[in-house]
Order: sequence, then C-alpha cells, then structure tokens
Amino acid sequence: MNKRADRIDELREELRRHEHLYYVDDAPEITDAQYDKLMNELKKLEAESGEPVPADSPTQRVGGKPADGFKKVAHSRPMLSLDNAYNEAELREWDRRVHDLLGDAPVEYTCEMKLDGLSLALQYADGQLVSGLTRGDGSTGEDVTTNVRTIHSVPLSIAPAKRKAAGLPAKFEVRGEVVMPQTAFVKLNEEREAAGMAPAANPRNAAAGTIRTLEPNIVAQRRLDFYAYFLLQNGETLLPQQSDSLAALKTAGFRVNEHRDRVKTIDAVLGFIAKAETLREALGYEIDGVVVKVNSVAQQSKLGFTGKAPRWAIAYKFAARAGITQLLGVLIQVGRTGKLTPVAELAPVFIGGTTVSRATLHNEDEIARLGLMIGDWVTVERGGDVIPKVVEVVEDKKHPRGMGKIKFPTHCPECGSKVVREEGEVDWRCINASCPARVREELLHFAARGVMNIEGLGDAMVDQLLAAGLVQGIAGLYTLHERRAKLLELERIGEKSADALLKEIEESKKRPLARVIFGLGIRFVGERTAQLLSDAFGSMDALQKAEKEELERVHEVGPRVAEAVYDFFRVDKNLQMLRKLKDAGLQFTAEKKATSNTLGGRTFVLTGALPNLSREAAKEKIETAGGRVSGSVSKKTSFVVAGEDAGSKLDKAKELGVSVIDEDGLLKLLAGE
Repeated sequence: MNKRADRIDELREELRRHEHLYYVDDAPEITDAQYDKLMNELKKLEAESGEPVPADSPTQRVGGKPADGFKKVAHSRPMLSLDNAYNEAELREWDRRVHDLLGDAPVEYTCEMKLDGLSLALQYADGQLVSGLTRGDGSTGEDVTTNVRTIHSVPLSIAPAKRKAAGLPAKFEVRGEVVMPQTAFVKLNEEREAAGMAPAANPRNAAAGTIRTLEPNIVAQRRLDFYAYFLLQNGETLLPQQSDSLAALKTAGFRVNEHRDRVKTIDAVLGFIAKAETLREALGYEIDGVVVKVNSVAQQSKLGFTGKAPRWAIAYKFAARAGITQLLGVLIQVGRTGKLTPVAELAPVFIGGTTVSRATLHNEDEIARLGLMIGDWVTVERGGDVIPKVVEVVEDKKHPRGMGKIKFPTHCPECGSKVVREEGEVDWRCINASCPARVREELLHFAARGVMNIEGLGDAMVDQLLAAGLVQGIAGLYTLHERRAKLLELERIGEKSADALLKEIEESKKRPLARVIFGLGIRFVGERTAQLLSDAFGSMDALQKAEKEELERVHEVGPRVAEAVYDFFRVDKNLQMLRKLKDAGLQFTAEKKATSNTLGGRTFVLTGALPNLSREAAKEKIETAGGRVSGSVSKKTSFVVAGEDAGSKLDKAKELGVSVIDEDGLLKLLAGE
C-alpha cells in the first residue's frame, strides 16, 4: 500500500472519529477550521488517487448520525451542510464559480448570520405544528416534537389571516436553527456548578443536549430560541427568492434574524461580513460566521449540489476568538485507554460569551513546544464550538514569564501505577486495567448515546455506582438488578429512577454486535471500524479467534488496529468480561444482510439530475445491488450515469472512453438486463 493510500485511510478514520465526537457525543476536540483542513486534504488525495471513493468516506457524508432515544423520520429533502470560506480570497473564488456556472445572468445574494446552534425542520398542516425533526444524519432526523413545543419562539399554530398574508399553503415546512441565548447559558452553568456538575462547554452543545433530552420539562426550563430561514413545500422551496421566504416567515409570525441583507456584489457581501463581526459580541447569542446564498431559487436549481453541499450557498467562518490569561496550574486527566491528558487551570477569562477556566494542553510534547511554566501568561483560543486550547506564551513587560516548572507525572495520579510511553507515541498511559479513572471512563463510553445508549448512566450515576462498589466494570451493569436494594440507597435515587436505569440496561442487550464491539473500548476501534469488524467476522467468537493477518485483511483495518484488536482478546481480564457479557445476553452475533450481487464489482459515477430518481435513491439502488458509487471519474469507472445538466464528469467520461448511460440504462442493469 503506497503512502497516499495510507494517508487516505488515516484521514478517513480521523475524520470519522471527529464526526462522532461532534455529532453524537457533543464533545468536539478540534476547531471547524482544523476539521475542514483535514477534509480538504482527503478530498484532494481521493481525487488524485483515481480510485473509486467508497460511499462511507467522510467526503461523501452529509452529517452525523441521529442519536438513539427518539423515533427516526426521513426528511422531505436532505438537510445538507455548507462548504466554508475562511478569507476574502476563498469567498471571491466561490463568487467566480457561481458567475461562471450562471453565465452572464445578474446574481443577487442574501446575507444572513450563521447561528451556532442545532438545525430543526418543522412541519405544519392547516396552520398547526405537527412535527419537529433534528437534522440527524441529513437524510433522517429525530422526532423531537414534544420538546419543540416548549420553545416559545416556535408558533404552535398560525392563524388563517397570517397564513394568507404570508402566502402559505395548507401544508408547509420551516427550517431554522435552535440557539441558547448567552444569558440562559450562563444561568444553566451556574445551576450545574451549584449541583456539583461540570459546566457545559458552550451554548451550541447546551442547546443540542437540551433539545435531545427525553424530559420535555427540562427543555421548558431552559430558554431556547428558534430562528427560521427556509420555507419549503413537499421538499421544494416554496417562493421564487430566498428574500421572499424570509419575508413570508416573518409575516407568518416566525422569528427571523433581523441582521440580514440582499446585495448585488461580492464587495457588498464583504461589507456585510465586516459589519457582522462588529456586532458579534453584542448579539446575545452565538454566531460563528455569515451564510451567503444565491437569492434566486431558479438560479439555485441551475447551480445544483455537490455530493454534500449546495453550490449556491457558502458559510463564511469567522476566526477563532482568543483571550490572554494566566496559567495557574496543570492537572492530569486519565482516559479510558489510560491516556494521560494535561489540562491547563487558568485564571478565568471571558472569551466569546463564555468564561474559560480550563484548556487542553494535549500532551507532554505540546507543553515542551510551548515552553510553558506555571505562572506564564498565555493566549487561549476558543472557536464557536470547540474545547479551549492554549496556543502560545505571551512574553512582554506587562506579562512576565512564570517560574514554576511543569513536571509530567511518572505515576498515574488516580491509582499510583507507573505510566509508560511507547516508542513512536506522544502519549503517556496508565497500564493498570483496574485503574479507577479508566474504569469510570470505560463505563461512560459504554453507556454513551452512540454506543450502548444507556440513558441515565451519566457522570454522577457512574461516580455513585463506583463509590458504592456496586460495579467494578461494564459487565457489572448486567447484574445490577440483583443489587436493586443497594441501588436505592444511593443519594437522590428513588424507585422510579432506579427502575428506569435498570430498564435502560436491559434494553441495551438488544444493541447490535457492532455497538458491543465499539463499547469494549478497544484502542483505535471507533464506530466505523467496529462495524467493519462485525460485518467481516459475524460474531464475537470469530473475532476473538482471528489472527493478526486475518484482521488486516478487513477493509480499512491496518497493522496498528489489527494488533490492538488481537492484543485485546489475549488479556484474561477482557476474556472474563466477555464471558459475563455473553452470559448476560448481549448480542454476540451479527444479523445477516440480504444483498444482491447484480452489479458486483462495477463502479458508477452519478452526474446531473435524473428524471425520476434522486441521487440518494440511485446511489442506494446501486449499492444494494452490490455496486459502488464514486465521486470522480477514472479509467476504473464502469459507468457514468448522466442526467440533465451533466457537467465536467460527463466530459471526463467521454475523454476516457467510459460508458455513459441514462436513468433507463441504470434501471436495466439493476434488473439484470
């Protein structure tokens, strides 16, 4: 395998990990700019490779997976993410592409604040709110209607006179953003800290966590706001211009952000962006940029979409905000794999609507690179939705250097075991599998929404269970019902909450094998790798018996991952835990997938608009029949499926002599003709 292929594999796994942290755990580790840099590198390498891009590559992905706990409902049309621009040159390049595709036609843009919250789609029938869906994975969202009804800025009904004035039909859809105002965020964190809980990282995470809670009364207590920005009917834009939609939404009684404009040049767009940056701190809610859209819906249709984003819109992202404060100390956190992470304890500093008192230092090498000393004054940077980080030491007359040397521990701060740093790695690790900190993090990971989804098993509950000795590891969760009386003795645990937790634990036994593998916390095995292992081996027993060479033959599993999996199943403690989980009734075999091989071994590229099939539907049919869909044309492409307004991919196919078919041709292939 060449260096490019190795890097592609590495980037895909890293991006999947960050997508899970962002969309499922609400615990991002990197900034949007850093994420986009990785994504752009992967896009470039995939294009250069000439190889078919797998459908599960992050470059083909719209968004994160929906959380469990709510009914999943398909969107009327995908809720796509936007491409980003970070400077004037990138924005002007987007403007050039728009004009090139539209020819000599004049172009108008709408400029809107990019709200930093959670996207929602609201369905109305006869003026009544009938459903509210989160974005989910872009194609399917979570039905959070009960929670949405508690948001006062979401109209529960719209009077006929207002509907008529706004030109709204009997059935329509409104899309927009739920945000938590900064005052509500400050109040929430005060309440959490008073209760001994960790503060929420930022208003976006707080809004996302609130709207997805299973307790509507909690949602009602936390003031959330909804800002509308799209108006649809049967999945299509209702009015001829985006500015018309915004005006109609306002007329109908929806909250529409007052800071918006309709302009005719990219210079005017830049003027709006400059003004937005000056307003940013005084708005009372978080924004992380400006969204620019082609105003004409007809022109939007002509511009179309890429695999994951519309060509007719772009998000201009503001630079991360920073502040200067003093480093008071460094504490060490121990993760579920034993990794020791240094965290800076800071004199509180207000940065972009949030008081920051802690920031990540990543690892010992980062501390050395920065040349940090206790007492130093440092620059702390915070993006709109990322954990704060120390980026540099400030050294001038006003900010003298500190004197306290930072010593990385030689022993685990939790259990006292010696820590090790393997050759070629940057992290120190506690290798004591029974370390209390590791056990705690293992339990939290196992119970997480994207893993075994055990509602109610959060930080406070895990701490109480461990302190009382009711569990010593994840297998102990499945015998907790035998100690129900002891469970009821815990602080603030009543009959109802105890039974709810035990029911959640029982329900988790139904999670598929891939989730169980993911929940084991095997090093380097994320959600995607767990699914690949489940598909490849079909059972936990087969996976346990696999040799390293067999593991490496699994698609996207490299030597490091194979070794980590192999080693995990050679530890007696792990084998004992697996026996207990199997005896408890967890899923140790995977469901068999019925698939056709009609198109097996053939690669397709889709371009242009097909007359009857959406791109998503065509892709699903091809993959169900055993084919693969790629985002780029190469000599290895079997067929290019071309529809109306097919672009450069069609030209590339003709240049390379690749077979070109239409929708009818695809349907015939699917039928085996």
